[in-house]
Amino acid sequence: MIQFLLKGILRDRRRSLLPILVVAAGVFLTVLLSCWMKGVFGDVIDLSANFDTGHVKVMTRAYAENVNQLPNDLALIDVAELRSKLERDFPAMEFVERIRFGGLIDVPDANGETRSQGPAAGQAIDFLSPRTNEPDRLNIPNSIRRGRMPQASGEALLSEDFAQKLKVDLNEQVTLFGSTMEGSMAFMNFQVVGTVSFGATVLDRGAILVDIGDARTALDMEDAAGEVLGFFKDNVYDDTQAQAIAAAFNRDYLDDEDEFAPVMKRLKEQGDLGSMIDTAENMSFILISVFVFTMSLVLWNAGLLGGLRRYAEFGVRLAMGEEKRHIYMTLIYEAILIGVIGSVVGTVLGLSAAYYLQEYGIDFSSMMKSSSLSMMVPQVYRAEITPESFYLGFIPGLISMVLGAALSGMGIYRRQTAQLFKELEV
Repeated sequence: MIQFLLKGILRDRRRSLLPILVVAAGVFLTVLLSCWMKGVFGDVIDLSANFDTGHVKVMTRAYAENVNQLPNDLALIDVAELRSKLERDFPAMEFVERIRFGGLIDVPDANGETRSQGPAAGQAIDFLSPRTNEPDRLNIPNSIRRGRMPQASGEALLSEDFAQKLKVDLNEQVTLFGSTMEGSMAFMNFQVVGTVSFGATVLDRGAILVDIGDARTALDMEDAAGEVLGFFKDNVYDDTQAQAIAAAFNRDYLDDEDEFAPVMKRLKEQGDLGSMIDTAENMSFILISVFVFTMSLVLWNAGLLGGLRRYAEFGVRLAMGEEKRHIYMTLIYEAILIGVIGSVVGTVLGLSAAYYLQEYGIDFSSMMKSSSLSMMVPQVYRAEITPESFYLGFIPGLISMVLGAALSGMGIYRRQTAQLFKELEV
C-alpha cells in the first residue's frame, strides 16, 4: 500500500507538490537557524577559551584560589617538565604557557623624566617561537590598529586607548614597573611597536602585551608560568572529554597536600562560564523551540487545507463502499510520506547551507567601524553543524504534517452516507 500511495503522491503534483515545498522550506529554515545559533553561541565559548580559560587550565592550588589577584608568587615552577608530562599524557591537546601580571607603565620625556604614566594589566604570550600560533589564537593580527606585532625581544603592544591616553607614539620606549615572583621590585624597558583594540573597556583603558620570554626576565620567573592552558587540537570544546582529562590529571596529585601542587580545571569550572554556557544553551533551546512551534503551525495549516480540498474525493470513496477507517489511515500514511520527503529535502538543503556557513562564515568586518575590529569581537560569524541538526527538522516537518492530516481527516467520520449523492450532484 505504501508503494501505491507513493506513486499517487509523485503523479498527482497538484495534491502533493505544495505541501512538500512548504515542509521543505520550513525544515530548511529550522535546520539553518539551529546551526547558526549554535555557531554564534560557540563563538562566545571560543573567545573566553582563547583569551583566558583555555579548554582546560593548569594552575597551582593556591593560584587557583586567588586567580583574580594575578598572584605570580603562587605560579607554577618547573613548567617545562610539567608541559612535557601534559603533552605526553594528553596528546589530543595543545598546551601553551602564559603569564598575567599587573604593573605601572611609565613614559619618559627627552630628559628621562616621567612624562606620563598609568596602571596596566599585562598579558605575556609566546610571540617569538617559530611555530607559535598564540597571536592568531588571540586574533592579534586582525586587531592591530597601528604598527606591527613584536618580532624581537623587548618589543610590546599597548592597547590603542591606553597609548593615546599616555600620548605614546610608535617606536617610543616605555618602562614597566612591577613586582617579581619573589616580591622584589621589577622594571624593564619595552619599545612600543604597535597598538591593538581589545573590544573590552577594562582592557582598552590599560593593557600591554609582551613576549613570555621578556616577562620571565622582568618578573624573575625563569621556567615558571602563572597558567598552562590546554586546547583541543580541533579547537572545538568538548566538556565530556575535558572533564575526563581534568579528572585523570588531578588524580595524580590527589594525595599531594602541597598548596603549590598543580590542579587542572576545565572551562566550565572557571568563573561564571558554566552558568553562562548553560544559559546560552537554554536560550538556544527556547529560540529553536519557538521557531519549530511556529513552523509547525504553518505546516499544520497546510495539511489541514490539503485535507479539506479533498472533501469531495472522500465522499466518492465512501459512496463506493470504502470504510471510513481505511480512508482515514491512508490520509495519515500520505501525510507521513509527504512529511518524510519534505523533511529529507529540507534537511539536505539546510545542512548544505549550514556547512557553507560553517566553513566560510559571514564576514561582517566591512560593516564594522575600524574601532570595532578587536580581539574580543569576532569579524566572521559561522554556523556549527551538530548531531541534532540531522534530525531536528523532522519535528516540524513530519509531526506537524501528521497532526494536520489527522485533524482534517476527522471530518471523514462525520460524513453521512445518506447525504453523499446529494453532495455529488452538486
